[in-house]
Amino acid sequence: MSAPQTDVRGSIEGVQRRALLVAVAAGVPALVGAVFQTDQFLRSWLLAFLFWMTFPMGSLGLSMLHHLTGGSWGLTIRRLLEAAMRTLPWMALLFVPIALGVGRLYPWADADVVAADAVLQKKEAYLNVPFWLVRAVVFFGVWIGVSRIVARTVTQQDRTGDPKLAHRLRMLAGPALGVYALTMTFASVDWGMSLEPHWFSTIYGVLFIVGQGLGTLCLSVVMGSWMARREPFSRWIQPKHFHDLGNLMLAFVLLWAYVSFSQYLIIWSGNLAEETPWYIHRTGHGWQAIAIVLIVFHFAVPFLVLLSRRTKRGARNLAVVAVALLFLRFVDVFWLIAPAFHTEGLHVSWLDVVVPVAVGGFWVAIFFRGLKGRPLISLQDAQLQGALEDTATRPLPEVGSSHG
Repeated sequence: MSAPQTDVRGSIEGVQRRALLVAVAAGVPALVGAVFQTDQFLRSWLLAFLFWMTFPMGSLGLSMLHHLTGGSWGLTIRRLLEAAMRTLPWMALLFVPIALGVGRLYPWADADVVAADAVLQKKEAYLNVPFWLVRAVVFFGVWIGVSRIVARTVTQQDRTGDPKLAHRLRMLAGPALGVYALTMTFASVDWGMSLEPHWFSTIYGVLFIVGQGLGTLCLSVVMGSWMARREPFSRWIQPKHFHDLGNLMLAFVLLWAYVSFSQYLIIWSGNLAEETPWYIHRTGHGWQAIAIVLIVFHFAVPFLVLLSRRTKRGARNLAVVAVALLFLRFVDVFWLIAPAFHTEGLHVSWLDVVVPVAVGGFWVAIFFRGLKGRPLISLQDAQLQGALEDTATRPLPEVGSSHG
């Protein structure tokens, strides 16, 4: 293994160790909270789970999109997406506390509440604990199955360079995207929207899907900026790659704003008693401050900043925007979930900070473990070879068969 590759692998191992330390440091007080504030712990765990699911699910969607459409933007981040997808079995494990605490989180899981509520009685055929658990198993089974097929095919491609394997991935990508959109919509209804089971929106699932795409692009930019300062990636990751990712970030910021406003406009114009309370809870009693922050800093500011070509072609500048948007993605998930438990007014628990940090430290460690375990570049990929011929300024060392 060459020295530059050793440096890259050493950097990955260093980040993995620090992430595990963060997970342990935050996990200890989180466990204390689980004992003494069980209800709040479960709420914070649900928040953390839904936020960190952003990256494996967004990676699944973007990976399929790239295999379907192509483009140099995906070549620079494809291995990052594949590593994030491989964390899905661990996310299934992190779902266990939610499954065990379903009766404390969801009102429809309480038989006494259902018996006193005519609306919940009509929805009981769908919103009941056994069927809810079965759906969760199906969701994870489908997602993990697709990610395993992709991983197995990519491994064969690394080993053989067979162009038929790229065609196989392209044929898989279209149906897989449809399945991802369908299953993620139902999962967001089950895990998020059903916290307030009287309310419904056909756009709610799209909000999660768009947020997952945006969050994953932001993570990819941060990782791309980090990798671009290390060999051998500094030799071929070019400003145009970041420019493409920046344009995609801008597109997803606009799409998030469009979908969010569309849902608000439809509910506001309809003015139905079963729909408006969801927004009333989130635009009053202190929650409106978070709504304003999201409008200004999740849409208006990044929209203006990402119009700049200079920002999008500068790795560090774009990474700063990406980090800010990652934080705001967490704020957005918090605004979607937390008011369901605190309709009386804005409430932020210390567990809402500690638990996501603990889960995040664990996820980052697993993610970097996946990066370390596979080649970060495969020179067997014909698309990548063509991109390297266009962008490389000097010979690229062999990294397709090593951990580098």
